[in-house]
Amino acid sequence: MRDIVIGGREKINLETWERRASFQFFKSFTEPYHGVCLRVDCTETYRYAKQHQLSVFLSLLHRSLIAAHQVENFRTRIVDGDAWRYELINGGSAVGRANGTIGLGHYQFRPQIDEFVRDASVELDRVRQRNDIERYPDVNLIRYSVLPWFDFTSISHARDFAHEDSAPRITFGKITEAAGRRTMPVSIHAHHALADGLHVAQFVERFQHSLEAPDFQGM
Repeated sequence: MRDIVIGGREKINLETWERRASFQFFKSFTEPYHGVCLRVDCTETYRYAKQHQLSVFLSLLHRSLIAAHQVENFRTRIVDGDAWRYELINGGSAVGRANGTIGLGHYQFRPQIDEFVRDASVELDRVRQRNDIERYPDVNLIRYSVLPWFDFTSISHARDFAHEDSAPRITFGKITEAAGRRTMPVSIHAHHALADGLHVAQFVERFQHSLEAPDFQGM
């Protein structure tokens, strides 16, 4: 795996945390994730990626990471039963290979879309040449997938229930065009001990704003 910066983190004091009751209630659930599927308008980011010869998928992923940094609940993770707030959230995704298998790519967050996508593209190519599956070294990431064949309305994910995991899961679907605008389905799954529906809505709002201004850092 290429070198990746984890960044700083802060342990949350459960005695004063406003989410203490929700955290303690949901963190031991067998299935603590809740999810939604919805559509976003990705016209501007799609155009920007095409004009600048950038990967559309990685451009969308970057705009999502910009939004995630603006919602504290999407930067919070569970580590050994405690809640931690991370300064930096990186991206990780499944990477398809020519032989029909997948690997896992991990992308260092950078505020500028062009810099992020070009660096992440190197990681994509590296993973495509391998035949193993590499795990990310910490929990400060969002797990992404893309299903470019499906204009889906629902989705589920593989889960290892014996392994502590609290990272959000975001999946992009098939981009379609109508009346000059491009939209795509997005699924978002979040750990209920860390985020409620309100926080998912906050993320979606910021994600849409980020998609509408692809060259704006918004940090």
